[in-house]
Amino acid sequence: MLELYQFELSHYSEKVRLILDYKGLDYRKIEVTPGMGQLELFQKSGQRQVPVLKDGDTYIPDSTEIALYLERKYPDKPIIPTTPKKKGFCLALEEWADESMGTKGRKALIGALNKNQAFRTSFLPPDVPDIVKTMVGAMPGNVLDVLGAGVGMGGDAMKSAEASLKQDLEALCLMLSDSPYLLGDLPTLADFAVAGLSVILKYPEGNYLDIPAQLKGNGIPGLADNPAYEPFFAWRDRLYADFRQPLSGSGADFATDTPHSINID
Repeated sequence: MLELYQFELSHYSEKVRLILDYKGLDYRKIEVTPGMGQLELFQKSGQRQVPVLKDGDTYIPDSTEIALYLERKYPDKPIIPTTPKKKGFCLALEEWADESMGTKGRKALIGALNKNQAFRTSFLPPDVPDIVKTMVGAMPGNVLDVLGAGVGMGGDAMKSAEASLKQDLEALCLMLSDSPYLLGDLPTLADFAVAGLSVILKYPEGNYLDIPAQLKGNGIPGLADNPAYEPFFAWRDRLYADFRQPLSGSGADFATDTPHSINID
């Protein structure tokens, strides 16, 4: 069985999970605990970031490389068009999604966590003591902003990312206005990249991710709850309903052995 070394909240991991589910491939999720130390996965794959797919003795890092590998090795239910123009658009949109939903989405999420105390505490598991929730919620956003500025995650960078994402979401709504998928009548890698990476903007309501219940259906204020972008998120949720396997009854169960620990960059 395929094994996916992943982080449950990673939008790049979700991109891969969507593709695996669409292709109907059985896989086992192995949750990776962020941390330091000598790591078996790093030694075998040469990769610190998740996701990493293991197929037999082969380790494939990077969500794009995993997608291309799955298309070559498991060609049923193809996700890359064969005609040159559509293939070119598909690969370009996938790359764009990695940078837009991926990189800018992470910045916008951190910005929302800095500004919104309720949103910040919604990421905490329900069994966290109330005193811890209070402390996390009470942490001043300006302190987090100062800390983030040192690593390119300051307030200006986050505002710029959010503004850019608004334009991206508007563009996606227009692209989907007259077709069921981004490139026509069939889903492609572009659709799964955009849909999977968008979970960082708004988490799906269904039982697809092992996340706190209060996060389901919610996301970055100003993006997730903006009526202008509802057509996009409605499309995303339909794609999930059609192709994503829910946690219950899914073959993609977490591994029962001790999770590996790697650095999440």
